[in-house]
Amino acid sequence: MIGSIEADITFWDDVGDRESDAVDGAIGEDSAFHATNGYYAQGVSITTAVLPTGWRERVVVWESRSSAPGRAHCLEAHDLAVSKLVAARMKDFEFVTALLDGGFISAETLRERARALPPPGIRTSRIVRWVDGYERRRGLRP
Repeated sequence: MIGSIEADITFWDDVGDRESDAVDGAIGEDSAFHATNGYYAQGVSITTAVLPTGWRERVVVWESRSSAPGRAHCLEAHDLAVSKLVAARMKDFEFVTALLDGGFISAETLRERARALPPPGIRTSRIVRWVDGYERRRGLRP
C-alpha cells in the first residue's frame, strides 16, 4: 500500500480536463517535481473512475497545518477499492489485497459497494467473485 510513488488527483469541476492536464505538466511523471521528490501526481478526469452509488456522500476530507489552506477530498477506502477492482490491473488487485490484509477495508462492505455499481452488472459479479476468492485463499471461507 505504501509502495506507490503515484497519487491520482482530480478536480470536481474540471471542464475539458484542463486542471488535470496542468497537474501532469507541473508535478506529473518525469517532471522536475518527480525527479526532486521521488513521487508524482497523475491528473485524472473525475469521469475516469467507475464508483458505487453514494460515493460523494462518503468522501473523506483530509487537511493538515502544513497544507493549509488546501485540503484533499479522498475517496472512502471501500469506494476506492471497488474502483480499483473495476480497473482490474495487476497493481489494483495487489493494492486491494493489501487493504484487505491490513484490515483497512472489509470484504463484506466491499461486496456491498460492488452491488451499488452502475450497470453493467458483470462488473459487480466479477468483483464479488474476486472477493470470495480472496477469502478462500486466506482461509476465511470454505
